[in-house]
Amino acid sequence: MRNLSAKTEILLIVFLACIPLFIHLPYRVNIFLSWEGAYRMSQGQLPFRDFGIPLGGMFWVIPAVFFKVFGVKLITLVKAQVFINIIAGLSFRSILKSLSVNKGIRLASVLLFCVSYSFFNFWPWYNHSVIMYELVALALLFRYIRLEGKGGLAWLFGSAVFCCFSFFTKQDGGGMCFMIVFALLAVHSAYERKWKSLLFFAGSYVLVLLLIILPLLKYGFGYWFNHGQAPHTARVSAYDITEEFLGASQWIKFYIFLLLVLVMVRFRQWAALREDRNGVLLVVLTLGILGESAIFQVTSYTPPDNNIFFHSFAFAGVLSLLAPLLPVNLGVRKWSLILSAGVLLWWSGTWWKYMQRVAAGVLPHREQAISTTGENVVNKSTYMINRDVAGDIPMDQWVECGLPSFDRINMPRPTVDGIHRLMDMKLVKEGKGGGLKVLNMSELTPLAEEIPFALERNGHLPLWYHLGVGMFNKQADTFETRIRDHYYDLVLFEYVPTLNNFYPFRVRDRLLQDYQKVDSFMAPRRGGETVGTIEVFIKPTDPGISR
Repeated sequence: MRNLSAKTEILLIVFLACIPLFIHLPYRVNIFLSWEGAYRMSQGQLPFRDFGIPLGGMFWVIPAVFFKVFGVKLITLVKAQVFINIIAGLSFRSILKSLSVNKGIRLASVLLFCVSYSFFNFWPWYNHSVIMYELVALALLFRYIRLEGKGGLAWLFGSAVFCCFSFFTKQDGGGMCFMIVFALLAVHSAYERKWKSLLFFAGSYVLVLLLIILPLLKYGFGYWFNHGQAPHTARVSAYDITEEFLGASQWIKFYIFLLLVLVMVRFRQWAALREDRNGVLLVVLTLGILGESAIFQVTSYTPPDNNIFFHSFAFAGVLSLLAPLLPVNLGVRKWSLILSAGVLLWWSGTWWKYMQRVAAGVLPHREQAISTTGENVVNKSTYMINRDVAGDIPMDQWVECGLPSFDRINMPRPTVDGIHRLMDMKLVKEGKGGGLKVLNMSELTPLAEEIPFALERNGHLPLWYHLGVGMFNKQADTFETRIRDHYYDLVLFEYVPTLNNFYPFRVRDRLLQDYQKVDSFMAPRRGGETVGTIEVFIKPTDPGISR
């Protein structure tokens, strides 16, 4: 029973991470990027050498390894994310443990981290992976601080390595990861009055950066990797960050206010500040995470909940400062349960949707009322006549595709029907074996495995077709020239008119002029505002139009 709290924390992290393995999932918007990058790397391709991308390659490393072990399927990406969520949760727990956070607070904070951040991240995405690597870097840093003198430099070097991994997943989060780790190490060095560790960390970080970057310079690394230079557009705007912080960011500002008040109460004397190194480090860490979140929500603006990892750190920081001022011990079992129950109530929205069907059978529930007197009944369920978004198909009508790469993944019926029409095309059937030249500008990237066709290895061509983000006019010119020359046997183009060149409109215009559109079907997207259509093009003289 002595280690019951620690075992419970680990069980929570693993159990909540594994839930997606036991359910069927809908096709996730934008997951095409995760799949193709991992697929290419699992085949031995490297970013910048074999494909261009404005990110680093670390985002795809874990999914690529999982592809090698568990097979090239969309569900394998879910398995990879389960692993990522477990690593993130264990790293967060390790950080709190190294800072000697009260056991009751630590258990509730771990639960909060799982239900508020990692639980609904079922698919790998760079805005989540960059934070996972950051958490590992922080965990190793605090391990070094706690165990300095016992293999300490190895922990510190590991922290520098994962800071680089974070940077080579996404620049904004990775850059802020380095600054937070450096600031924490500077505070620790000031307490110890020793500065060699700071120099060692900075030197290790630069060394690892050079080991990664130098071999890639000859492959156009400087062109692709986004530093805000042309043709890239910088997302760091002082005005946008200030506007978002002052005009919104209610939780972040609330936490900062609470922290500052508690710091003034807790550390009223310099002696208290000097004696509580862990408390000071936790405050610096929490403020750093809150600052990172304020910037991250602007530089990584979609989806809008990318930065909610700050809740867990702020919760732990605020309660750790508050706990010594309370007349109770939050570490005893009673208060651990109370805090955990409070977290579940606070974040009930994340688990309630999985309990709705059970609750609907137990609690009085009616979506539509019929009055015995014939009166029109208006309530929360009936005040709108039709709440369906135009072009949207309800999730309960989504179905499986039947192809191995899409196993256990549901999509709209029109999408599934369109995929099967594509697979039945004479051109596709005769081109099986990898000889077919295909340009797949759609979200259905697993078709490279199903048709199959070879993905072109060319460092001048992009992995991601979002014009102005993942590719630029130079690449669009190349595609248009190839289309004009009838280079491709088959082209799939996803037309999403409400998104700003998510797939380049100019390429579609060229396709409409020089290729023959033989089919179109619904893209696997939810939400009427971003509904898309996947269009199938072949050469105008190609006999493949007949099925």
